[in-house]
Amino acid sequence: MTDFHYYEPARGHRLAHDPLNSIIAPRPIGWISSCDGDGCCNLAPYSFFNAFNYQPPVIGFASIGYKDSVRNIAQTREFVWNLATQTLGEAMNETCAPFAHGVDEFERAGLDKAPSRLVRAPRVAASPVSFECRLTQILQLRDQHDAPLQTWLVLGEVVAVHIDKAMLVDGVYDTVLAEPLLRGGGPADYFSVSDAQRSYMWRPGA
Repeated sequence: MTDFHYYEPARGHRLAHDPLNSIIAPRPIGWISSCDGDGCCNLAPYSFFNAFNYQPPVIGFASIGYKDSVRNIAQTREFVWNLATQTLGEAMNETCAPFAHGVDEFERAGLDKAPSRLVRAPRVAASPVSFECRLTQILQLRDQHDAPLQTWLVLGEVVAVHIDKAMLVDGVYDTVLAEPLLRGGGPADYFSVSDAQRSYMWRPGA
């Protein structure tokens, strides 16, 4: 029989590092740019990020703590998601430092801004893909006893998409070409994708 390590999260995992992030991995990074009501910009990465709906497209990220990104988005009701790539990894990592409110992470990480079309928050100019988003919901998560957690889920509808045309092959976006940086578990694990890892599995009836 398989020997399982069993634990109940409320009682601790009894391991060197919480395995949750390693098991639910790799994950795309929510590299979120936003501005406050006075136009001060913020750029921060969130590893709890994903897409939740096709039409209209809805994406979201979870912030552990009511951080500047959440505060800005609550004020302005808009933000931009930028694709973090292998090339931009060091700059992305720099933007996760706990800077004081009002510090422009674009400047601290040496990143140029690109104007968005429909929202005020800028894009990361060097990122090959960006989504301009308008807020749909901010939800404070709750536990099984209905007690509020210090985590906020931010959901936004994608209202504009920017894709570097070099990422398109015969009209199809190629994930490998973009070299996305993916978050794994452990304190510092990241992953990449390559053609060697590509496989195909068509849906039944497709």
